[in-house]
Amino acid sequence: QVQLVESGGGLVQAGGSLRLSCAASGRTFSSYNMAWFRQAPGKEREFVAHISWRGGSTYYADSVKGRFTISRDNAQNTVYLQMNSLKPEDTAVYYCAAGGWGTMEYEYNYWGQGTQVTVSS
Repeated sequence: QVQLVESGGGLVQAGGSLRLSCAASGRTFSSYNMAWFRQAPGKEREFVAHISWRGGSTYYADSVKGRFTISRDNAQNTVYLQMNSLKPEDTAVYYCAAGGWGTMEYEYNYWGQGTQVTVSS
C-alpha cells in the first residue's frame, strides 16, 4: 500500500503563490509516476500536473501551464506543486495521486486526502 498526505494549502490573494507538498509512505516511492488533481466546488475532479517516476518528464493541464511546476524529491518521498500567479478559478481541493500515467482520475491507484487552496479576488 501507498499512503499519500498533502499539505501546504491555504488562503492567498489573486496573483500570489503557494507550494503544496505530498508525502508518501508504505512502498517504494521512486518507482511511481505521480500527479496532482484538483476539484472545485460543483465540478468534477480534473487533472493538473504529472511527473514521471524518475522526474525527467512532466506535463500540465493547459489551464496551469506556465504558472504551476511539479517536482519530486525521491530521497524525501515527496512531490511538490509550486503554484504561482494564482487565480480565483484555481480555488479547489488539491489531491496528489500515484501509480498512473495520464490525465484521467481512474488511471491512478493511490490518492491523498486533499488540501484546500482558496484564491481570493
